[in-house]
Amino acid sequence: MRYFLFFLILLHGLIHLLGFAKAFSLAPIEQLQLPISKVSGLLWLVASLLLGLTAILQFRHSSSWPLWAFGAIAVSQLLILLAWQDAKWGTIANVVILLAAVVAFSSHRFEQSFLQDVKEHLLPTASPSELLTIADLVHLPAPVQRYIQYTGAIGQPKVHNMAVTFRGRMRNKDDDWFNFTSRQFNDFSDPTRLFFMKANVKGLPTYGYHAYQNQQASMLIKVLSLFPVVDLDSEELFRTETVTFFNDMCLFAPAALIDSRIQWESIDSTSCRATFTNQGTSISATLHFDEEGKLINFKSDDRKEINIDQYLPFSTPVNSYRYFGTNNQFYLMNDGQAVWHYPDGAFVYGEFHTVEVRYNTEELSVLASKTPK
Repeated sequence: MRYFLFFLILLHGLIHLLGFAKAFSLAPIEQLQLPISKVSGLLWLVASLLLGLTAILQFRHSSSWPLWAFGAIAVSQLLILLAWQDAKWGTIANVVILLAAVVAFSSHRFEQSFLQDVKEHLLPTASPSELLTIADLVHLPAPVQRYIQYTGAIGQPKVHNMAVTFRGRMRNKDDDWFNFTSRQFNDFSDPTRLFFMKANVKGLPTYGYHAYQNQQASMLIKVLSLFPVVDLDSEELFRTETVTFFNDMCLFAPAALIDSRIQWESIDSTSCRATFTNQGTSISATLHFDEEGKLINFKSDDRKEINIDQYLPFSTPVNSYRYFGTNNQFYLMNDGQAVWHYPDGAFVYGEFHTVEVRYNTEELSVLASKTPK
């Protein structure tokens, strides 16, 4: 679709050169029967240049291309109206480009709401040079201690926030898979999770924003970034997203598991139970580890499946690990799944591949960069 739109805009711009050529008698243009003044000819050239610039900006993923498109379409359509008999079919191209520009502009505005929320949390991190030590782990169950050491967190700065990029695929029960890319920001000092997803669902661009902050949780999913298909904001969603927040902490920020808001209960040498409390809401999860020290599964009964409005057992089995960080110093989840355990059996609704993990960032550019392909 991106390439089709690029060539459409470019071709539409080149066609406008015919008006310029006819006005200045640069070539015989038999397709245009009506006379064109030199002033109009210059406007046809301006429209062509504006459309050419729009095509380049669109191809390069510039967020400004819809604004240039609006200007180009305005000039183009005015000229088409003045030469309606010869140029009326150009209106079709203008309508197609306009619709694409409106969707792109709305998508950018939607994504900016996510980035603005992230920016508000990007304060200088507290004690960025304070390192995590073995002494910080003494109150934790043995398998959690092994896990934190296994991931390479010891001797590294304590974690106050993180930025994570994913790609993968998701589905609802009885529906087909759809591919997605996502970026998220988590603040652990003031529990916050801001998750922005881009997907293509049934051929339509669909964006989703999950926000967990300021004692509230919300979920907004828009088709074409214009039409809301999911818009939730409730106390029960806060409980559900508290599970998700704690799941992120366990999988991607093991150094943050020293948090005093977590109460631990040992089960055996490879599993334990944790209760995490935020803003008076407590959720529990059971963590399973292997003998080597890896976290291999996270299970909780405190997350609601919003599609059926029921609490179901939820788990996130980990398939593989790899190194992340500027110096490849952190060994974290590479591929994993998100699973609902329905009465008729387990249903994998999400497959996640971790692209990048960064800790203690103060730069919005970490999340404002291009979404991975």
